[in-house]
Amino acid sequence: MIPLPGQVDAGPGSFSLGPETAVRALPGTQPAADLLGELLTPTIGRPLPRAADGNVVLSLDDALPALGGEGYELNIRTDTILLRAHGPAGLQRGVQTLRQLLPPRALAHASAGPGAWELPCAQITDSPRFAWRGAMLDVARHYQPISFLKRFVDLLAFHKLNVFHLHLTDDQGWRMPVAAYPKLTEIGGRRRETAGDGIPHGGCYTRAELAGLVAYAQARGVDVVPEIEMPGHVRAALAAYPELGNDPDRRLETWTRWGVCDTILGVHDEVLDFCRTVLDEVMDVFPSRHLHIGGEECPTVEWETSPRALRRAASLGLPGPKALHGWFMGKMADHIVARGRIPLGWTENGKDLPPAFTAATWRDDEHGLAAARRGQRVVMAPHISTYLDYPQSSGPHEPAGQPGLVVDLRTVYHTEPAPDHWEPEAAARVLGAQAQLWTEYAPTADHIEYMAYPRLAAMAEATWTTGRTWPGFQARMRVHQARLDALGVNSRPPRKEVPARETGS
Repeated sequence: MIPLPGQVDAGPGSFSLGPETAVRALPGTQPAADLLGELLTPTIGRPLPRAADGNVVLSLDDALPALGGEGYELNIRTDTILLRAHGPAGLQRGVQTLRQLLPPRALAHASAGPGAWELPCAQITDSPRFAWRGAMLDVARHYQPISFLKRFVDLLAFHKLNVFHLHLTDDQGWRMPVAAYPKLTEIGGRRRETAGDGIPHGGCYTRAELAGLVAYAQARGVDVVPEIEMPGHVRAALAAYPELGNDPDRRLETWTRWGVCDTILGVHDEVLDFCRTVLDEVMDVFPSRHLHIGGEECPTVEWETSPRALRRAASLGLPGPKALHGWFMGKMADHIVARGRIPLGWTENGKDLPPAFTAATWRDDEHGLAAARRGQRVVMAPHISTYLDYPQSSGPHEPAGQPGLVVDLRTVYHTEPAPDHWEPEAAARVLGAQAQLWTEYAPTADHIEYMAYPRLAAMAEATWTTGRTWPGFQARMRVHQARLDALGVNSRPPRKEVPARETGS
């Protein structure tokens, strides 16, 4: 299984999942029973019935607090299956373990017919090492339909990844509607070409689609964390509403290039009102505890020549316009905190985000340590081991990817959210880690899946399992690859070439 459970004791025999199988859902377990039925119906070829004497028993047990919110106990005998947990999320994780214990071909979209599927008898006790086990998908550079986002969620849940970080806006596209600012999607949701290829690109979601995605993910134990970039990476918003920039008379297009654009938001009151309005609508749609507002790669050249920005910096007593970045992020953090949420941002050095922020560290592990030492919660996302837009090898068969590095499967597997050399107090502030899939070089769903898998399987184990080993993971991946194939995932097959960059042992 992937990720490897904490404890597995195999037993003799097997349980037959077939025509006689029914579910006994004890109080509070109905959502997990619904999920189990939804996932197993294609496998057994019929709806999974409920019965007071059902032989698959789901139970919430107050006597299991040591398992935490996501831990579970799974006992498979020849005549019964008992899945117990302290909280609903634990039952959701146990349901995915049950799926992985089926023969891989049972996961294909075909029913079992008149026969039955065998589940090996075992006693499993399991709980995650980290609370934050995530994957970020950028739909701003290349829009993907909501159907694919749901499939992406399904695959995250299958691997017990529990955070879907959805990057909704950037220089090249704005994908979420905001009622007060319709041009954000009407103009900012489209561009005339992509990185000079001459092909127009566009797309946006409806509020109902995004709310439906949130509900779909919640049913699978996945939290959708939205990201709305500011004060940089906002060229699409400025194309729609130029008055939000530092030169209101300038007319811009949604950006058609990759990289860092130097057009950023102004710092006048109208901009602050705009951002608060956008964030309010985002928080209405997404109930996640965290809200990501970017913050990274924000050139301050425009502020250094903007009369309004210079006046703002002077009136605040700041040492210069560069310091407006921290002030701006603090103002947005105050608004988010006032709504009972937690601001999340990309940190450039571990010391640049106001104290209320959870810091996502992408440049270097040590920036995570710096943020933790300041008392901030940390999500580790170092680009050298978690950026899945980098190719998986240097081989000629690899599709296009971000130039500069190779991030192979073993590199992702050896991601360490809380390195051994960190002091315990700092390590305790690490929520977990996540992988990033920026889509400048991944325009299609198939391409995204190829870049994501099997590397997301490695990230799942790096964040879930204590005492993991690379050889053990390799052996289990041979079986797991068959599961990915049965699910129709466009996963990168094993290769024999030596990667250009390889870490770990």
